[in-house]
Amino acid sequence: SIFIYSIFNNAQKINCMNRFSLFNKIMYSTTAMSYTSSSPSIFSRKFSAISKPTFCNLPCSTPNHFSLGLATSARNLSLTCSYSSQNESRSEGSSSIQGGEGFLRDVLESMQEVYLKRNPTAKAVLDLVHSVDNDKLCYDHLAFRTFGVNGYGIESLAGFFLDYGYTQREELKFPKKKLRALWFSPPADSTSGTGSGMNGPLLPRIFISELLVDQMSPRTQEIIKKYTESSGNGNKYGALASSLGHLTWGKPLYSEFQQLASESEYAAWTLVNGHALNHVTISTHWLKTHLKDINKLNEFLEKSGFKLNSEGGVLKVSPDGLLQQSSTVADSVSFQFSDGITESVPCSYIEFAERLVLPQYENIPHTEVKEFHRRDGFEAASADKIFESTSKEQLSRVGGS
Repeated sequence: SIFIYSIFNNAQKINCMNRFSLFNKIMYSTTAMSYTSSSPSIFSRKFSAISKPTFCNLPCSTPNHFSLGLATSARNLSLTCSYSSQNESRSEGSSSIQGGEGFLRDVLESMQEVYLKRNPTAKAVLDLVHSVDNDKLCYDHLAFRTFGVNGYGIESLAGFFLDYGYTQREELKFPKKKLRALWFSPPADSTSGTGSGMNGPLLPRIFISELLVDQMSPRTQEIIKKYTESSGNGNKYGALASSLGHLTWGKPLYSEFQQLASESEYAAWTLVNGHALNHVTISTHWLKTHLKDINKLNEFLEKSGFKLNSEGGVLKVSPDGLLQQSSTVADSVSFQFSDGITESVPCSYIEFAERLVLPQYENIPHTEVKEFHRRDGFEAASADKIFESTSKEQLSRVGGS
């Protein structure tokens, strides 16, 4: 199956090249892939010939310097995703990166550039940490939010990562929030990056959640379906939308945003942010200074004036004590709704995670400890609290109170 992404635009400024050097490479091919294991399949899908989706701007101060045209040859791509045990070695994954790592990292870098332009707190935190710990920063994971309807759920983003060697892992459930999530581990054969972040020593895990739309009220379902259905084939380009900084549907009415927010702040966030990168997570144990201790990092950030998510306590700790997480409170941006009303809406935030060494490896010399020696995966109870980083309650807090 062959994907051909061509750019035809009015690009006035070549600074887009830095943001989007990936489009110099973006003619590529992918072979129809099937991901299987001994566990039952989670989902499967087939793509046939597609038409051009409609894009609109995300709430972003960055000017849109170009428009994107998408065309593909008629194709029939079957993708079957299935669970992979957390205890399986990543080297046993059924797919590999197969030479496409440069392209993958360029896409991730473009996602990050959009994210940092929209979220000054995240950029300020990264700059501050890097100024103290002047070494390569590693990202633990990237997180995305989706609507679980009309193909706009987890699979709208998962397909891209699976095509580039990621392996699907466990499912997490959040009944009270009416959410579910899957996380994906990076390819075992990835090479060590020479820079920081997306080009750092490790590729990040991917965490994708979705709203269980069929569990929402009829009115909320109606609004969500109205916009997802108006998006055409936009559900097939979640990763592309994230890297460009675009919604794949039109701007909503303010009253519709309010309706969703009254029932699910997650739903309201997704309506105005779409497939935007929800957060990146600094892997603190890869830091070289005292900031590698997440408690010391939290203290340092709070003393520097950053507001951290206090839901369930600033530090979220897994029951085994081996996964410790914290996050800032999300930034807000001014958003003009389709009826002309302009209001502040939540944007994204930055998270921090420290993964401690597993008991069976505790005697390994510190200098020899690798990522696979540490606690892997996610904890639903902690993730549930991290979701609150975009909540109205956290955004309205004064200072560190």
